[in-house]
Amino acid sequence: MTTSTYHQFCPVAMAAEILGSRWTIVLLRELCAGSTRFNDLRRGVPRMSPALLSKRLKELEVQGVIARRLVQKRPVIYDYILTQAGEELKPVIMAIGVWGQRWVEAVSSLNNTDPNLLMWDMRRNLRVLKLPKRKLTIQFMLGEDQVPYKKYWIISDPKDGVDLCSVDPGFDVDLYVKVDLRTITAIWMGLETVARALDDDRMFIHGDADIAANMQSWLGLSPFAVEGKQVSS
Repeated sequence: MTTSTYHQFCPVAMAAEILGSRWTIVLLRELCAGSTRFNDLRRGVPRMSPALLSKRLKELEVQGVIARRLVQKRPVIYDYILTQAGEELKPVIMAIGVWGQRWVEAVSSLNNTDPNLLMWDMRRNLRVLKLPKRKLTIQFMLGEDQVPYKKYWIISDPKDGVDLCSVDPGFDVDLYVKVDLRTITAIWMGLETVARALDDDRMFIHGDADIAANMQSWLGLSPFAVEGKQVSS
């Protein structure tokens, strides 16, 4: 993966030479979560440059962690698929996330909020079975009153699956959610609850009463939320 080496026969050192490069573990998180296309991987690691993403993918391919499969010739589109070696990294990545959720100080982690990444993760983990079995649109307005809110639309369709838009798709909105970024991130991480945020007036919901009442169920939290610990607002 890099030109440096630990010069040790220890398997931990040898694995670290492959997995220890900057962004590699985070990229593997996205691959383990099911992203296979270059653009989808970019949405999962938005602060990683396209050039570095391409480099890390090539390195993982050389090491046999992923395989590249041609999906379309014009324009050229590839899928990046975990090999058996890559699949065996899933519990490793999960264990790293659980450790981070359990031992990294929660307030510090909430200083690293990223609305684009948050909404991408929320889209991926939306519990559609907890939503009405019809096409619906949920609009999220994230931010503070002093600055412009960032708007996102999650569209759930029993036929087409779940989509995320950062530009108004033009559909009727079934539920509006207005919340500051720190609060919704804490909810996603399992550090907060929807009910508490509503009681404290840090979240405002308007629209379909049934969808609103069931928000904690359909929101779909981080895979590590079970390790969450409550934080003060």
